[in-house]
Amino acid sequence: MCNINALENLARALSPPARSGLTKIGGSVTEITPNALRVAGLSHFAQLGDTIYAGESSSEVLGEVVRVESSSLVVKPYANQARAGIASRVWLGGPFEINPCQAWRGRVLDALARPIDGAGPVLAGDQPLSVLRSPPPALQRQRPSEPLISGVRVIDLFTPLCIGQRIGIFAGSGVGKSTLLGMLAQAERFDSVVVALVGERSREVRDFIETSLGTNRSRCITVAATGDESPMLRRLAPLTAMTLAEYFRDQGHRVLLVVDSATRYAHACREIAMAAGEPPVARGYTPSVFTELPRLLERAGPGAEGSGSITGLFTVLVDGDDHNDPIADAIRGILDGHIVLDRAIAASGRLPAVDPLKSLSRLADRVWTPEQTKLVKLLRTLIARFEDTRELRLLGGYQPGLDAEIDKAVDMVPRLYDFISQHPASDPCMNVFKDLLDVLNPVL
Repeated sequence: MCNINALENLARALSPPARSGLTKIGGSVTEITPNALRVAGLSHFAQLGDTIYAGESSSEVLGEVVRVESSSLVVKPYANQARAGIASRVWLGGPFEINPCQAWRGRVLDALARPIDGAGPVLAGDQPLSVLRSPPPALQRQRPSEPLISGVRVIDLFTPLCIGQRIGIFAGSGVGKSTLLGMLAQAERFDSVVVALVGERSREVRDFIETSLGTNRSRCITVAATGDESPMLRRLAPLTAMTLAEYFRDQGHRVLLVVDSATRYAHACREIAMAAGEPPVARGYTPSVFTELPRLLERAGPGAEGSGSITGLFTVLVDGDDHNDPIADAIRGILDGHIVLDRAIAASGRLPAVDPLKSLSRLADRVWTPEQTKLVKLLRTLIARFEDTRELRLLGGYQPGLDAEIDKAVDMVPRLYDFISQHPASDPCMNVFKDLLDVLNPVL
């Protein structure tokens, strides 16, 4: 018994230098399952989120600790197939870190910040940054108030954005989220752009980089984890991208962060949590998913006084077009606004398929003048009247002249719909209210 206590005391004494890098602590693989590895010998040293690596170099990352037990660890590998066997020797590392620098702009990386664009290795910066950073303190953050002209007419008219705002694009599959995201990503007001493509089809990665980024491509870093990669890499990709955005924000840059999609990040978190033994509570989602979402999303936004800002664009895949899906509902409550795409609008041929009545920007009052606020309120009212009476008019149950508001809606709303329709390749609109008045002035 004394010998066992002595060994435990020795292990505890060695724990601080092990985490500081002065010593290297090893363990061995005791169990391999399709979802995880079990490692013995590291329980007294490891913490959740620590990396486990194989070989002599800490760059050979094997996986991440997702559960700590008294006698063993549960490790979720980064690769789809664990590159280890029973009794394989593994080593404990700290939280995953990257070393970004300015030269990374224009490059395409994987979730582990390794280049995948065939342009050679990336330079390492001087300061390592953990991908599990905290947001700036709430009372030290700047207040976003500077308007962002996106060039997309329906966005600038109904859901205007500010530099440093976080906005979500909510839609079912195939309704045009990625297309609208590409249009918004071409805004010219940013010093750096960071894109996280999470769970996308492999062919879409190159399409997005070469087609959607436009002139921003040279100042953009893309972090890609495609749908065929492991859930660990799909969860890590947005964290890596957010850390890169924070690096440029701290340099004073105005950063545009694009995450496509936040839903697939949540799916990856769910898979990892279930592999660690966490039970599902809401439509198959585990409690930790609803903890991880605000930890990620709150890191975007305005930085502390004297630094830059991160304007966040997050797509949200609404499963089954159910906007009350737990993930969609949770993300909508965290962000500073939501842009809702409607399948019926897309089917009618009006693109982007934004529903002006369901979309909202919580910072719109910082962008609109009182006259513009009054005009947008009138437009929303007319759209609502136009849509509510659509079936009545189709059945011939309404005659012109009986209701002046409906008459005005019938005259104005089709022109408005034509105005807010916009092709991705068309020129951006830089003064949406001036152009709108030119179209609707005879009616107004």
